[in-house]
Amino acid sequence: MRQKTTNKAVAQASAPATFFLLVLLLQVVFAPRNGLAELLDRVVAVVNNDVITLSELEKEGAPIYREISAKTPATSLAETLQQAREHVLDRIIERRLITQKAKAGNISVSDAEVDAALEQMLAQSRLSKPEFLAKLKEDGLTETAYRENLRDQVLQSKVVNADVRSKVVITDEEITAYYAGHNTTQASSGGYYLLQIGISWKTGRDSSPETLEADKNSARKEAEKVLEMARDGEDFKALARKYSSMPSAADGGDIGVFQLDEMAPDMQQAVKNLKPDEVSDIIETPEGYQFFKLVNSEDGTKAAMTPPEQEKEEIRNKLYDQQLKKAYEEWMDNLKNEAYIQKL
Repeated sequence: MRQKTTNKAVAQASAPATFFLLVLLLQVVFAPRNGLAELLDRVVAVVNNDVITLSELEKEGAPIYREISAKTPATSLAETLQQAREHVLDRIIERRLITQKAKAGNISVSDAEVDAALEQMLAQSRLSKPEFLAKLKEDGLTETAYRENLRDQVLQSKVVNADVRSKVVITDEEITAYYAGHNTTQASSGGYYLLQIGISWKTGRDSSPETLEADKNSARKEAEKVLEMARDGEDFKALARKYSSMPSAADGGDIGVFQLDEMAPDMQQAVKNLKPDEVSDIIETPEGYQFFKLVNSEDGTKAAMTPPEQEKEEIRNKLYDQQLKKAYEEWMDNLKNEAYIQKL
């Protein structure tokens, strides 16, 4: 099956095609004299001016083939192994394309970089070097072969870093949009989805008028300070967790969805004209001072909420992984489209 996804001019394809014919000629020349005998080794794919041999394919896939053979019923073993070989071959082709890209860009890996990669692997394995080498020997690998594998991995990482990873950038706007789109509490049937911060005074109404008045003044100043912070753009949920004395503080001030006629008159007055993402004025209640942030309006319009810092980093990492995977696939498709790839 021939894989060639661009319509190049005949002159552009002539070098790989000539090389392909040379590969076939070499296979004939070095084949055993007995025409019925299996080739000791053969070319299974051509990638531009490189070849991939059957022995490479079998060596790469050996651990996978062993696992499949141990777990797969005999009736479907041959088909499953063939699918696995196709997958392993595709993986080798991709690596070969990246190596060619590195060579074209004069990208190389020094012995010091290989040493550093080996030290990192030793640290991750939590094994001493003799123990690590003994484990490699059990897996049929020498230190020299393993170092060459590491060299290839570092080389390919360099190419992908330069061509793909460095171009994936997650903005704060994307994080905010993701957070708003995945926030599960929404006003699904109208109403007002609200966050709340309340500052209660510490003394009860049975305290002396002087003590109560002083405490109310202190609570009012605290509420005004936190309101100013919220209106200056600080994360409302974080402020609620830190300053609010209401039960909703544990949930970042989230009190859910209210219809307008479910609210006390002062609360109605405070929130009814708010737009999403706006913060109300302070209202006085029997227990203290409160103010609110509108997330969803009555018509379902939703505010662009800013996530807490920890959640922000989790979202950034998730979006980065998603975009990196997509960018890599597009980049690899372009490499394949520009390459001469022939499976034999």
